[in-house]
Amino acid sequence: MNYWLLKSEPDSYSYSDLKNEADSSVLWDGVRNYQARNILRDQIQCGDLAFFYHSSCKYPAIVGICRIVATGIPDPTAFDPDSDYFDPKSSQEDPRWITVRVQALEALAKPVLLKDMKLDPELQEMVLLNRSRLSVQPVSERHWQHILNLAGHKANS
Repeated sequence: MNYWLLKSEPDSYSYSDLKNEADSSVLWDGVRNYQARNILRDQIQCGDLAFFYHSSCKYPAIVGICRIVATGIPDPTAFDPDSDYFDPKSSQEDPRWITVRVQALEALAKPVLLKDMKLDPELQEMVLLNRSRLSVQPVSERHWQHILNLAGHKANS
């Protein structure tokens, strides 16, 4: 099992929005960074867990837990000329952008705020604190468990 962090701006798409989807799942589409795309394409596997992170807001924080339920999906927004994420160089035969389907598992009872993570000596090597612009990023098992503890969550998820 691997652990990840997925960023979303809550004004665009929040953890509550994910929970309200049919079967609480959605395609994680619109990623247009090659490093994040490579993670989605090559590393994330079905069954992996991910933190849902609210970014670009007053209180950036990890707010929920998701499970990866499908992988290797060509991002349909790349083929839609009306989408903000349209890419004319991507085709169904040779898709440039790959995505996954994520399913909400549970909201954290206590969100873990970015400002608190920055002060925590146990998290100083976390990708979020060092390459914060990356919208899809790995989380070590040690950091995963520590964040669950900070959130007052049972560490066996």
